[in-house]
Amino acid sequence: MNDRIKIGIPKALLFYKYGNLWINFFENLGFDIIISPDTNLETLEKGKLKLDDEACLSLKIFMGHVEYLIDKCDYILIPRIACLNKHEKLCTNFSALYDLTKNLFQDLPILHYNVDVDHHDSELFAFLDMGKELGFSYFDSMSAYRDALHYQKQQQTLKLKKQMEKLRSDNLKILMVAHPYNLHDELIGKQIQTLLEKEGVSVIYSDCYDESNLEEEAKVISPKSYWTYNQELLGAIVHYKKRVDGIILLTTFPCGPDSLTNEMCLHKIKDKPIINLIIDELNSENGLTTRIESFIDIIKEKKKRRNPVGK
Repeated sequence: MNDRIKIGIPKALLFYKYGNLWINFFENLGFDIIISPDTNLETLEKGKLKLDDEACLSLKIFMGHVEYLIDKCDYILIPRIACLNKHEKLCTNFSALYDLTKNLFQDLPILHYNVDVDHHDSELFAFLDMGKELGFSYFDSMSAYRDALHYQKQQQTLKLKKQMEKLRSDNLKILMVAHPYNLHDELIGKQIQTLLEKEGVSVIYSDCYDESNLEEEAKVISPKSYWTYNQELLGAIVHYKKRVDGIILLTTFPCGPDSLTNEMCLHKIKDKPIINLIIDELNSENGLTTRIESFIDIIKEKKKRRNPVGK
């Protein structure tokens, strides 16, 4: 029998940004990891039972993943991340996630950490505190965190390399712009990726790019974005705009920060075909397919006009 402590991680929200960091940190300390399965309709239905209609689709999906992990592990990781850069914020769902989950699921064995740079709570010290809570020394936790951070950066570099290869292809290229938890979720972004790839499109992801010039690139669309993760989306659009044939803005209903960001993008970007897809729990696959096929036809027609045969 395996008596090692099991830590459950919901495969939703920030898992798609920090999953490699979390998994490796806990494995480096000797824990077993249980990750909830890919999102399906049952996941969504379970999440809908926990939240009001006004909650965004992505948050409902998250709660469905939490529900799945109950009684399958010793702890469930629910981080609180409020601020990553001074004078910027994340969506309130992330700063309230711990409290919200704790109130929705009574007696849930939650493991959490807190990142709030405006209040001097850095990611490093958050992980050290979490390691201490689990019974590990400062040095063991520091070593586990540094190794996990290194692995996360390695994986991001590999993803970027693969994306650069896709950009060099002769296929039609479309940039999908969305938060990682929407881009890579089986029920949200994956279905759109599948539709695009069936049409011979190379999908370029907004969460995979060199962010060294992020602030300057984002300013091309907005002088200052209050929401950190939305600033990343703006930077990705500017970074890739000239190298793709079209742009899809993908949002789950009803996301406030995304609605503002998307309006800016639709207003500012005039030299590239762009479409705004808002996904809610009532979306039909047929309607989505029709919109995407029409968008691809528009892109092909524009390319044909720019590069007429025989000229």
